[in-house]
Amino acid sequence: MKKINVILTGGVGSRLWPLSRKSRPKQYLPIFEGETLFQKTAKRNAEFCDNVLVVGNCENFELSRKDLADSGISEYSEIIEACPRNTAAAIAFAAFAVQPEDILFVTPSDHLIESGKDYKKAIERAVHLASQGSIVTFGLKPRKPETGFGYIEADGEEVKSFREKPNKETAEGFIKSGNFYWNSGMFCFKAGVFLEELKSFEPEVFEKSKTTFEQAGKGFLDKSLSLEIPSISVDYAVMERTRRIKVVPSEFDWSDMGSFESIYDFFKKQGHPIDSKGNMVIGTEVHTEFTGLKNTIFVHTSDAILVLKKDNAQDVKKVYERLEREKPELVE
Repeated sequence: MKKINVILTGGVGSRLWPLSRKSRPKQYLPIFEGETLFQKTAKRNAEFCDNVLVVGNCENFELSRKDLADSGISEYSEIIEACPRNTAAAIAFAAFAVQPEDILFVTPSDHLIESGKDYKKAIERAVHLASQGSIVTFGLKPRKPETGFGYIEADGEEVKSFREKPNKETAEGFIKSGNFYWNSGMFCFKAGVFLEELKSFEPEVFEKSKTTFEQAGKGFLDKSLSLEIPSISVDYAVMERTRRIKVVPSEFDWSDMGSFESIYDFFKKQGHPIDSKGNMVIGTEVHTEFTGLKNTIFVHTSDAILVLKKDNAQDVKKVYERLEREKPELVE
């Protein structure tokens, strides 16, 4: 039995436009103490796992390879998707690539996590539960009524329900109740157990993912076969339906770095300049003044400028989606 860190590298980080683009998504931006989030993920989990398996796509696998090489990691496996089919299929490919008894520690590549004793404790508990046949998710104690995350309602390690991204009032109620956790999007389970559950709940995803994986050439998946796989998240396909689910309530510092609010908070901790009203400039050293504005973020790249209120960070995705239709060159 091996422990394998499955790193999922899909996603374009639309809420971090214009820093994040299709050609260089947020997980490959070297703005986190000189490293990328992908690099931090691979290095952070190396001490807990025997192998690394990267599930990427035809547009970013070379970025992953470069980041791994720059981090001194030469031993890894990879599965390269021809087109996005969501996380249920991505994890299924990983599970087909290993032995049924192997334990998969599935992590996104774009989270910022403080490694330490709390992180180690959570992983060790998850691996123990997974070795007993459970499908394990990690619940993070919420620090604020975040509306951009999913939540897990729990009683100890027993999952009572999953809740989608709530409005602020509902999120505040979750925090007051004391038994809700942020859904981290990290999982731990035996490969065979996951495939059994996927086959039970989503047989078409299972069968078509299996066929696509078996027909792969040197790790590259066939596009025509891939397009036949239903696109569904692992949460909907398995996590919210299986009776084997467990949650590990966790205390480690975690951020999905999914918005400029997260970037702002991280940069502030790192000593990035802000003015007396909480305004921040990202991407340029040109002297910038803010008048009549508070907690505003000014983001500069060579071809675009974004100005937003910190509290409106989730709305950047709408800008990205509009530009994707009207000026697609600005999101490439």
